[in-house]
Amino acid sequence: MRVLITGASGFIGSRLAVALREQGHGVVCVLRHPATASTLACERVLQGDFARDQRAGDWRPRLAGIDVVVNAAGILHERRGQHFDDLHVRGPCALFEACVDARVRRVVQLSALGADVAASSRYHLSKKAADDFLLRLPLDAVVVQPSLVYGPGGASARLFTLLASLPLVPLPGRGAQEVQPIYIDDLVAALLALVQGKALRGQRVPLVGPRPLALHELLDELRVGFGLPRARFVRVPIGLVRLAAAFGAWCAHCLLDREALAMLERGNTASARATELLLRRAPRAPRQFIGADERDAVLTAARLAWLLPLLRGAVALLWIGTALVSFGLYPVADSIGLLLRLGVPAGLAPTLLYAAAALDLGFGIATLALARRRALYLAQLALLLFYSAVIAWRLPEFWLHPFGPMLKNLPLAAAIVLLLVLDGAPREERS
Repeated sequence: MRVLITGASGFIGSRLAVALREQGHGVVCVLRHPATASTLACERVLQGDFARDQRAGDWRPRLAGIDVVVNAAGILHERRGQHFDDLHVRGPCALFEACVDARVRRVVQLSALGADVAASSRYHLSKKAADDFLLRLPLDAVVVQPSLVYGPGGASARLFTLLASLPLVPLPGRGAQEVQPIYIDDLVAALLALVQGKALRGQRVPLVGPRPLALHELLDELRVGFGLPRARFVRVPIGLVRLAAAFGAWCAHCLLDREALAMLERGNTASARATELLLRRAPRAPRQFIGADERDAVLTAARLAWLLPLLRGAVALLWIGTALVSFGLYPVADSIGLLLRLGVPAGLAPTLLYAAAALDLGFGIATLALARRRALYLAQLALLLFYSAVIAWRLPEFWLHPFGPMLKNLPLAAAIVLLLVLDGAPREERS
């Protein structure tokens, strides 16, 4: 059987492609950028873009010889050039029309739990529009509605494992929002069953974990999976959470915005009966999401997700604080006196002092603002070593100072090296 997958490079689509190839099926992957297909389990790669290909005629040539189509393309947040109406409605509906003409045997539409008559978010409404259109067509079609999907590399997994690993776990309000996450392997197994069979034709199929959990219960379950003690929660007033969500639209990588919060508050649960039917067993519970062999690696990655920003912020504040001290919080005359002891000419000392302070300030702001930081950390390390070498040469008594100003450069240098190794690449290269 030949299966065409849109969104084949995504979190779900890429794993489904592997599962289909392992079952001996031919997999045709549709990608916006075919050059990225080298790591995918594709027999053939086609270029396609829902933002551009919005007529049935655009898709008919791609469906020659295709038995099943799986639409796994989608976005959680709109960004420049990526809009819900294009990627969730116009493009998929054109594909579905072409499937009728090409007599495709089955179409599996990957939608979302909550894309129903009670939907209010633009994400859910756009998914529902495509679902409704598909189910009206004379096709053997099924709409899959997964809950939150947990698995390595997934956005939900990163967020929830980060929260579960914190010493104090923040909760929106009482943390009573209901979720029912499904593990990625269970979702892929259910999709595989739908691709290979004829079950549940013309239906909306919720795919969920074994039972609904309040958010605080989910985080406790994940901590059990990590082998950590029960969580100590900090309740964040829901008004503050909504205020933070209001700024989420301005952050390219933020998972929390008004719509995401509204969907969380609405709840994300359903009966697990269809999931059990397709899997022929109960889906995996959250405390089983993290295997014993991967527990340490996952926990370390989760902790680094908040420890690295904490360390980055501390280093940034050190540079900024040093700049403010040099600009005048510390007596300027005394600072110039130190420069004179280093051998700096008296006429040049004020200029050098303020130039060094400006450089420190720039380092601090750049540490917080830049996405690519490798060159920045190398420059900071070089400047720190230069400062240390000059002071060790001209003011060696600072090695024996009771406050240890020179000795403190050693852990600072180690912190910058750690950031260089673990935080030097931009976010998209690390994920």
